[in-house]
Amino acid sequence: MSSTPFFPKVCRNFKRLALGLVSLVLVIVLCLAWPLLTARSPQYTDITDHFKYGSIGGASTMGIPYWIWQVMPVMFPEYLPTEDYVTPGTGYTQLGFIQEPGQDLPIGFAKDTQLGLEVVTNNCALCHVGSVRNTSDGLPQAIPTMPSNTVNLSAYFRFITGVANDPRFNAREMMPYIKDLGADLNPLQSLLYRYIAIPQTRALLSIQAEKLSFLSDQPQYGPGRVDTFTPYKTRTFNINLDDLPPEEIEGAASDFPSVWQQRPREGMQLHWDGDNTSVAERNKSAALALVSPTNINLDAITRVADWLLDLPAPPYPYPVNEELAAQGQSIFANTCASCHAFDGPRVGTVTPIAEIGTDPGRLNSYTYEFASNQYTLFAGITYKGEDQRFTHFRKTHGYANHPLDGLWLRSPYLHNGSVPTLEDLLDPPEQRPAKFYRGNDVYDPDKVGFVADVATANGSKFFEYDTSLPGNGKEGHLYGTTLSQSDKTALIEYLKTL
Repeated sequence: MSSTPFFPKVCRNFKRLALGLVSLVLVIVLCLAWPLLTARSPQYTDITDHFKYGSIGGASTMGIPYWIWQVMPVMFPEYLPTEDYVTPGTGYTQLGFIQEPGQDLPIGFAKDTQLGLEVVTNNCALCHVGSVRNTSDGLPQAIPTMPSNTVNLSAYFRFITGVANDPRFNAREMMPYIKDLGADLNPLQSLLYRYIAIPQTRALLSIQAEKLSFLSDQPQYGPGRVDTFTPYKTRTFNINLDDLPPEEIEGAASDFPSVWQQRPREGMQLHWDGDNTSVAERNKSAALALVSPTNINLDAITRVADWLLDLPAPPYPYPVNEELAAQGQSIFANTCASCHAFDGPRVGTVTPIAEIGTDPGRLNSYTYEFASNQYTLFAGITYKGEDQRFTHFRKTHGYANHPLDGLWLRSPYLHNGSVPTLEDLLDPPEQRPAKFYRGNDVYDPDKVGFVADVATANGSKFFEYDTSLPGNGKEGHLYGTTLSQSDKTALIEYLKTL
């Protein structure tokens, strides 16, 4: 009688079983990893949505995993501001960020991917979408490309870096919060959060906290303002701030600018101090607050930049006295146009600080050494065949004369936002408010600016701006201050129409 050897048969069966188990494991791993492998940042057909919510890069250096970002204000509410400036809502809206219905992120925040996980990054709208309402109980309107008049960016920086040093920032204590918020994580994603995302995020935020430690040495900016260049010095160039004079740091904050209608600005001296004449370089320089030269999404940046070239300023929405505005037009031509009309002979040039006399803090923060360091940025990087290295930055000795299109939305005025309304700007410096409140989005069409004499309203506590603090000075820009009251009134009426 014939027989089949026992052990070869067992070996064949074992191999089949092992192969089947390996295949099953691979299928399970693939199913778990598929969301990670196929994760992509959202794409927006509408350019305004792209501007408000599209990623411009930065995931690998500035991204915070989505569920960590969502859980931080829930788990660490004590690091959110409670005294100086608070707006209604919970979490990040307390910092003045604008949350639109149906969106899970405020304007200026974007989703991207890193290690296959969704991460939260920032984009241009963080500083360039503002809010306007007619009354304190009226509905706010978010207006893209105007200055972000309610956003308290320095408080956001202090929040995300403050939580990093809290001993509760660990997987054991954070994961239950993430689960309670409804995170639908598969086992592989949970492992990534527990052993990579949470400890790595804490480490990166701790580094950022060290780089941003200068915030404690500066007066609080309040909403609508930021120190443009000190973060570059610490984060990009690793400059030791102890080696810098105090006047280069303590008064460096300035207002967010508007960003519409950029084509006619090409070749003008840009930024508040006129340190660059290239719109493209200015755009990339601004983006470096949120990305690095190696992970910037130049396609996304270029799409926004092309849109802004010919985007007009939003028109003034309130009634205008046309007869009075016509009188004001001739006053503007004689008093303001040479520096502030698009065809003015001095528009887009720098007025020396000795002449214009405004606060020197922002000017002092930009130095020859810093300009030299900027020339190294984007070295070796090309885009569509063009070298992206910076070549246009220069140190200046004053502030640039900018066109005044959309002036009604650019309150408070001067580079540091130290004068609340146009009516105040036409007063001599000693008559301008020594203290006022920023962060109110209720518009005052008579004075042309946002309401600045109200400390609280409907759950909001506004930021007290003190012009005696470093960088906050209200002096200078005396042009128009000697006009008669009737001429001032006519000029203001005309300025509404720009």
